[in-house]
Amino acid sequence: MSRPAEHRELVLTRLAVMAAVAVILGVVIALLVIPFAGVAGIGARNVARSMTNLPASLETGELSQRSRIVDANGKLITTMYDENRITRPLSQISRTMVQAIVSIEDYRFYQHGALDLKGTLRAFVTNQANSGVVQGGSSITQQLVKLTLLSQAQATGDEAKIKAATDDTYARKLQELRYAIALEQTHTKDWILERYLNTAYFGDGAFGVQAAAKHYFNVNSDKLSLTQAATLAGLVKNPTGYDPTNSPDRAVARRNVVLDRMAQLNVITDDEAKTAKDAPLGLEVQKAQNGCVNASAPFFCDYVLRRLLDDPALGKTVEERRKLLNNGGLTIKTTLNLSNQKAADNSTSGHVGATDQAIGAIAEVEPGTGNVLALSQSRPMGRSKKKGETYLNYTVPKEYGDANGFQAGSTFKAFVLATAIRDGVGLNTTISARSPMEFPVSAYKNCEGAPAFAGEDWKVGNSTTSGNMTLYTGTRLSVNTFFAQLEQVTGVCDPFNLAKSMGLFLTNPKYERLPSFTLGVVDVSPLEMAGAYATFGARGLYCSPRPVTEIDDAAGNPIKSYPTDCKQVLPKEVADGVNDVLRGVQEPGGFGYDLGHTNLQTADGTVIPSAGKTGTTQDGKSVWFMGFTPQIATAAMIAGANSLGSPIPLGGQTIHGNYISGSAVSGSGFAGPMWADAMHPIQDELEPQDFTAPPETMKAATQDKLSDIKVSYTPPVSRSSSSSSGGGGGSSNKHGRSRGRGH
Repeated sequence: MSRPAEHRELVLTRLAVMAAVAVILGVVIALLVIPFAGVAGIGARNVARSMTNLPASLETGELSQRSRIVDANGKLITTMYDENRITRPLSQISRTMVQAIVSIEDYRFYQHGALDLKGTLRAFVTNQANSGVVQGGSSITQQLVKLTLLSQAQATGDEAKIKAATDDTYARKLQELRYAIALEQTHTKDWILERYLNTAYFGDGAFGVQAAAKHYFNVNSDKLSLTQAATLAGLVKNPTGYDPTNSPDRAVARRNVVLDRMAQLNVITDDEAKTAKDAPLGLEVQKAQNGCVNASAPFFCDYVLRRLLDDPALGKTVEERRKLLNNGGLTIKTTLNLSNQKAADNSTSGHVGATDQAIGAIAEVEPGTGNVLALSQSRPMGRSKKKGETYLNYTVPKEYGDANGFQAGSTFKAFVLATAIRDGVGLNTTISARSPMEFPVSAYKNCEGAPAFAGEDWKVGNSTTSGNMTLYTGTRLSVNTFFAQLEQVTGVCDPFNLAKSMGLFLTNPKYERLPSFTLGVVDVSPLEMAGAYATFGARGLYCSPRPVTEIDDAAGNPIKSYPTDCKQVLPKEVADGVNDVLRGVQEPGGFGYDLGHTNLQTADGTVIPSAGKTGTTQDGKSVWFMGFTPQIATAAMIAGANSLGSPIPLGGQTIHGNYISGSAVSGSGFAGPMWADAMHPIQDELEPQDFTAPPETMKAATQDKLSDIKVSYTPPVSRSSSSSSGGGGGSSNKHGRSRGRGH
């Protein structure tokens, strides 16, 4: 072909291209002006009609943010979220990060409106052969619209809406453009960019730049370096494909693309780009906790959530409350002391193995506030039966943990003791407590209006010692026949009601309010018992267990406070009398002191006054040690339990590698050391505060109070059978489900 002919051909080609470009540009402009003319087979009238039906603005709403549960000192326990996001204002996002994301995603963001005509035109030309599928060319504003619509669709759970929000079609593109125009008209560029950086998904479960910065590099978003910012900016195009935790080579290659683009736009120099490209990824991945399983206090966390999901102030329905907790960006301030929790965890796991046919559990409550300081159990949280994991929370009442609880044995004697003191029985009043003894059940007073107790005599034996006992010695040595007689003085009704007023979930009097009540035949949880004994430590002031003090919104403003809920259920002097008796368990002659493991003292050797009570069921299925000071009440329990949590005897089990004989099962010898191992690591944090002494008049004997005691005497059995640690308690007849041991 001659040179003139070639020239004419070139001119004609250029004119044709220019004509095509003009047509395409006209179509794009028409999309904005007429409004939204039809493209790729979509009728202009139909498009106009459908676009007119769209709302004029996009309801963006609040971004879903993760919530935090923190301990009493503000230390993180766990986070909860549907999307792991922490929003940050643009002023708290590094300038380098802003430059990186704008350079790679929409470098003309601050120059164009909702639509980048150059980018859209380029994508239009590229995709004409792709059957109406649109790729590329979206501005940051359009991307924000897409992310918002997708998030809203996912929140509904409607698969059709989710599909519509992700379809790469012109219809969806037109919809995004309409909303993008609205956003540009109602919001500043900085607002849109800030929202985009907080909305975008950066892979591996991280939503928003702050969560991504903490997850991948363990830095805040305002401290991101050039290499870190470029890495994150490169992820939004394909968060899964460029995920640096799974595909580090691809992540580096994509990061370098971002750095080259920044250099091309003169945002950084070529030398800065080269230095950054030569640097390693430098990951310091922080796995985000979500929920209670991996929390620093799993079962305390579970208790907190169960309590909050039960609170109507947080929403009309459980589902509304759950949504707020998982998406509201809340800070849930709790009463947990992580030092106490760590010591309790070490103690339970150090005494009972996760796969043992037994459960070790500890609950700690602060007297005078009800603050729950620690909840621990030997079976970890999870689904693996081989690892002994469970979701049953054995530390709290069934209403909040789904476990039935375990019988508390002689720890219930404290309720009869307190009632007797309140009724005027002097602390040095003497009762002859022989073993075994039989008592007519008609001698035990029930509540007014309730049926009188009737049936065969109640046979009770002692497992510790027998003889003449005062309230001091009868309690310190946990003598069953002593308390069987003392309960005739108090009746069954008043100790039962006192226990309820001190926080025990007693809901079935027919099976709970029996003469054997004093021997602890009722199923309870460690938290209930810790709360009850905290009442003694607070001089008769019962405070409902309180795991949460306040909930703040994402801006740090309190939205709900949980004040203490306390009531004086015992006169102070009566509680002082109880404490004077129970401290004997921790002093010479008491089970705790004699075994030498439950004594508390400061680093300089100053004794920390404490009081306690042991408990063991007759069949040896559970043992307890209740120990308290004016500052803390701790319940320690070890109970035989199969994999389903059903009670079984402890005797004959191998627990933490040690074979347990039936005679070794006792509250003082088995649960006591676990209590001590939870308390000794934190004893330096306790003040050596003494209990208030009771008035001297309370100590005088009042033998006249015993005149109505009725006994069907049975000669004592030999000492070898009556004094062994495996010996009796209340009978297993209809007046009690099992017998409680003394220690």
